[in-house]
Amino acid sequence: MGLSGVERGACEVAGGAEMLEQVLGWSAVNSGSRNLAGLKVMAGLLGDAFAALPGEVALVPPDPVEVVGADGSVCQMEHGDHLLVTVRPEAPVQLLFTGHYDTVFGADHPFQETRTLPDGRINGPGTADMKGGLALMLAALKAVETTPLADRIGYQVLIDSDEEVGSPSSAALIARCARGKAAAFTYEPALPDGTLAGARAGSGNFSIVVRGRSAHAGRNPEDGRNAVLAAADLALRLEKAIGPRLSVNPARIEGGGPNNVVPDHAVLRVNFRPHTPDDEARARAHLESAVALVAAQREVSIHVHGGFGRPPKPLDPAAERLFGLVRDCGTALGLDIAWQATGGVCDGNNIAACGVPVVDTMGARGGAIHSAEEFLIPDSLPERAMLSTLAILRLAERGRP
Repeated sequence: MGLSGVERGACEVAGGAEMLEQVLGWSAVNSGSRNLAGLKVMAGLLGDAFAALPGEVALVPPDPVEVVGADGSVCQMEHGDHLLVTVRPEAPVQLLFTGHYDTVFGADHPFQETRTLPDGRINGPGTADMKGGLALMLAALKAVETTPLADRIGYQVLIDSDEEVGSPSSAALIARCARGKAAAFTYEPALPDGTLAGARAGSGNFSIVVRGRSAHAGRNPEDGRNAVLAAADLALRLEKAIGPRLSVNPARIEGGGPNNVVPDHAVLRVNFRPHTPDDEARARAHLESAVALVAAQREVSIHVHGGFGRPPKPLDPAAERLFGLVRDCGTALGLDIAWQATGGVCDGNNIAACGVPVVDTMGARGGAIHSAEEFLIPDSLPERAMLSTLAILRLAERGRP
């Protein structure tokens, strides 16, 4: 299916040159997930930019989030505000567009500068993940607004401040925004060759606090209950759950003290990656069983904090239809759109769990994300903006994938 006159005109608008300038300006602002000052600046810049859309722009305060310290204490962790834009909530076709403005690079990280590489790629923090995606999302929506189909489409744009740390303060907001939407696009980067992420594993992060009993390591060690050993025992038991559809990564054990004292506290940090809801249920059951066994055999108390913040995202029929629509739009633009399963997670997991079909790598082409080699392919900004524009217009015509 080729392009109609309306589609061709909108795609030309989406190819504007201001996207790269926006990316470079936004990437110059450090917006690491824990840099509250930088996040505030970035939220203001995005609010100004997205005010170009004909809707209500709001900054939504983050939900409270508890974190576990190395000593096992629980405290509140602050996050930045989330940007929410609401356009035509009464229109017949309701869509959701999401992204994040935090990066993995804190204010003290050495990777702060943006530069152009000899081959034209842009190396810089957040250029691909995902300030490039935010720029092309905005360009696409502005292009759609120039068309006669705009009145058929209502949408929300949600750009959160905490995706890189699992979206703990925005998960409930994502679920509220997803409610009643026909489809969603999330602007995580595509692979350098344009391949999209299809099915995704889920993810669960846990901080497991072990409380034992201290004693002198030489005089009466038998009176102690070694919390570090209990945490290590638990890590090894959790390892036994690893299989083709479930990965388990005990990442860190914190605790202990002087060598001559039996340690009475430890914290085990562990990540689970289940591929299906059944695998998630199996992981939960294995965790509960291992905790109960270690607590009983080693006479320690164990408290589990955390949960599965990213549900598995299989490709169901509705998602396959949405991917098919995007693929067909790519064909009309001369792009070969393919997708593959991945173990990575993002806000698309949470959207899919609400029953809304989502393509969550509609952003720019780029690579080496989460490293100082991160790069953006600048030619992909207009390319992917046109892809989004066309996909949105066809959703407006059809009403659903």
